[in-house]
Amino acid sequence: MTTRNSLVRRMAVRAAGHAITLFARIIAAPRADWRGIAPEQKQRVYYANHVSNGDMPMIWSVLPAALRRQTRPVAAADYWLKTPLRAFAGAEVFRAVLIDRRPEARTSDPMEAILAAIEEGSSLIIFPEGNRNMTDDPLLPFKAGLYNIAKARPDVDLVPTWVANLNAILPKGEVIPLPLICTVTFGSPVHIQPDEGKDAFLARASTALSDLAPPLHDRVAKGEEARA
Repeated sequence: MTTRNSLVRRMAVRAAGHAITLFARIIAAPRADWRGIAPEQKQRVYYANHVSNGDMPMIWSVLPAALRRQTRPVAAADYWLKTPLRAFAGAEVFRAVLIDRRPEARTSDPMEAILAAIEEGSSLIIFPEGNRNMTDDPLLPFKAGLYNIAKARPDVDLVPTWVANLNAILPKGEVIPLPLICTVTFGSPVHIQPDEGKDAFLARASTALSDLAPPLHDRVAKGEEARA
C-alpha cells in the first residue's frame, strides 16, 4: 500500500508540475531569452528581480524540462506553507528550499539549507532583493546571500535573470491578466573575483541584472498599449 501511495503521490506531483507550466504559458506566454548562456545541463544559481509572486513560477516554467527537474527555488516558508495546496506545490512540486524570513524565530541558519542544496547538485532560483520591489527603482539593494553563495561556491555560475512585464500583465489589484508576453532573460554568468569585497561584488551583480531590463520607455509604452 505504501508503494502504491508513493506512486500516486509522484504522479500527482508530475501532473501538478505540468499544470503549472501550462497555466503560466496560457496566462503570460513566457518566453526565454538565453542571451548570455545556453540552456545546458549545468549547475547554476539563477538570481532574479522580484516584483510579483509569479516571478518564480515564470522562471521555472521557461526552463527546459531537464533543467526544471534539477532546479529548486529558494522561497519563503511562511508563504508556501500557509495552506495545504501551497505546501504541496512549494515542497513537492517545486521542491523549494524553504526559508524562515523571521530572524527571531529561526532555529538554523538559512544559508546552511541553501548551500546544502547546492552541495547535493541542485541548481537554484533566488531573489537577492529579499522582498518584492514595489518601488520605481529597477532593483532594491541586494541582501548578503548571493555574496555568501559566491564565496562558498565560486565554481557555480551565478546567472542574472530578468523577468520582464509580469507586473504589467497582472498589476496589483487586478484579477484579469493583460495581454502581454512575459520575457525571462538569462544573462552572462557572474563569479566573485579574488579579494572582491561584499559591497563591490553585490554592486557588480546588481548591475549585471539591471542591464538585462528593457529600456524604461519600452516598458512604459507596452503598459500603455495594454491598457488601451
